[in-house]
Parts: sequence; C-alpha cells; structure tokens
Amino acid sequence: MKLILKRLLLALPNLVGVIVVTFVLTRALPGDPAAYFAGAAATPEAVAQVRTQLGLDRPMIEQFVSYVSDLAKGDWGVSLATGQSVISELKGRLPASLELTLFGLVLAVSVAVPLGVLAATKPNSAWDHAVRAITTAGVSLPTFFTGLLLVYVFYYKLGWAPSPSGRIDAFVSSPPTVTGFYIIDSLIARDFTALWASITQLILPAGTLALFVLAPLARMTRASMLGVLSSDFIRTARASGLTPVTVLYTYALRNALLPVLTTLGMVFSFLLGSNVLVEKVFAWPGIGSFAIESLVASDYAPVQGFVLSMALLYVLLNLLIDLAYTWLDPRIALEG
Repeated sequence: MKLILKRLLLALPNLVGVIVVTFVLTRALPGDPAAYFAGAAATPEAVAQVRTQLGLDRPMIEQFVSYVSDLAKGDWGVSLATGQSVISELKGRLPASLELTLFGLVLAVSVAVPLGVLAATKPNSAWDHAVRAITTAGVSLPTFFTGLLLVYVFYYKLGWAPSPSGRIDAFVSSPPTVTGFYIIDSLIARDFTALWASITQLILPAGTLALFVLAPLARMTRASMLGVLSSDFIRTARASGLTPVTVLYTYALRNALLPVLTTLGMVFSFLLGSNVLVEKVFAWPGIGSFAIESLVASDYAPVQGFVLSMALLYVLLNLLIDLAYTWLDPRIALEG
C-alpha cells in the first residue's frame, strides 16, 4: 500500500503539468473553433457571437481557472461536434481502443518473447539472423502502410479477413454492453457468433500493431536473456544437473523479464496514444480517431480529455508494472 501511495503522489506533478501544457497548446494551435462551428458563410458578427457563447473571448487565465474548476467537479467539458459530454464520449470509445491495444500487445508478446529466447539460445546462428530480419522489417514499416497492405492481401486479394469496417460485422448484432469489450461481453452473453465476429475483426488491426512493436520486445528479450544465461547462478543451476528446460524457463526467463516488463510498459503507452492511424485505416471507433477529428475541428474539450485520459492510464500502467516488479523480484519492494 505504501508503494501505491508513493507512486500516486509522485505522479501528481506530472498530471498537473499535462493539464497546463495541454490547455496552452490547444489554444496555441492554428484554427478558430468559433469560425469552424459558425460555418463558412457566417458573418464576423456571427463568429463573434459564437466565440462569446463558447467563452473564448475571455482572458486565457480566466479560461484556465474555469477549466480546472470544472475538472475538480468531474466535468471534462462538452464536445461541440457531438453535443455529448467528453467523459461519456471517452467512456464509450475507450474500451474499443483498449481492446485493440491489448489484443495487439498479446499477439506481440506471444511472438516476440519466444523469438527473443530462441535468438538468445542460438546467438549468431541462422535463427538469430532470421529473428533480427523479421523484427527489423516490422518496425521499419509505418503502421498505416502495414495496415493497408494487410487489408489488400487478406481482405481484397485472398478474402480471408472481413471488411475493415469497425469492431464487428455489419450483419452481426453487438453483444449487450457490460464491460465495453466485445470479446468479454460476448462471452458473458454466450453469444459465440458475436464472439467470432469480434475476434475476426480484431485480427488485422491488432496484427498491424503487433508487427510494429515486435522489434523492441524481441530485442530486449534477446539482450536480457543473453545477460542472464552468462551469469554465475545459471552455470551453477546447470552444474547441479537441472534439465535445460528448467534452467531456461524457471531460472533464466524469470530473471530476464524485468527489463522486458519495462519495455512492455513503454510499448503499451505508445500504442495507446499512437494507434490513431490504425483506427483510421480500419474504421475503428476508438478514442484516437475521436481525438483527431476533434483536433481538426479545433474542439478543445475532447482533445484535452484525450490527453488527460492517456496520462491517467500511463500512471496506472506504471503502477501495475511496479507491482509486477515486486512479484518477480521481492527485493525491489524492500529496497523501495
């Protein structure tokens, strides 16, 4: 509990900085939301009237105080484009982004860790060079290009994948909302048709994300495993007559996972904020595409809400990683 409280207190200055910087940058960006929402044919008087209604004619410091006061009350503002509160918009779209990101991360880890272990156990071999080539190719291609390529090959040419049209097939009803995650909600409702439709829609966008983050995870696993496999306690375990599988997975891999966890946290945070291109390619109704649409319209409240929600998720993720550290190596908690 002390570790959790300590991490939360250390995160407060970062959250304050995020609030200040986001507020200032959204106002500094080119574009006038009053002119955008008044319409192209609006007169200067109409634009001024809209600006007054939005409170944009007030001094910057007054707008900031009002914004922080609303945040303290749990009010993140209203999206001018949709007319809905920012919290309700984020609440409806966040599960879609999280489901996509988590599925992509699971795919990446399930491939990257075995590849990294294989490369570390056979250094400078053909397997090692093949792993390097695969990971380099994955990280070299932009996510939007990889997504379009996968759509072209697996949907357009081969017909193996469904159309890139959102979270579920248009001819399948979405499951009743419980968690917002279609896979989990389908299991709860025992709707296996919706479950299969949700998984098939996830494969291509999640695979696009997984290919991009495969390289850092596989490379970190390889480097960490090489360091652990050359350590004294591994030599002692081998000399004690333990089987190679026991030495590799029970002793070496567990001790090599700490830097991999750090990389995993960084990758997950990166994916949450940068999967907007994948969401656009696959018409995925997540918070990334919502933030971009709001940014184009100079709709300040959703953009600020998006950045703040990403900051909160980043704090939560770092807390979970710290707890995972203490589980893998209890000495870390004692040192803290």
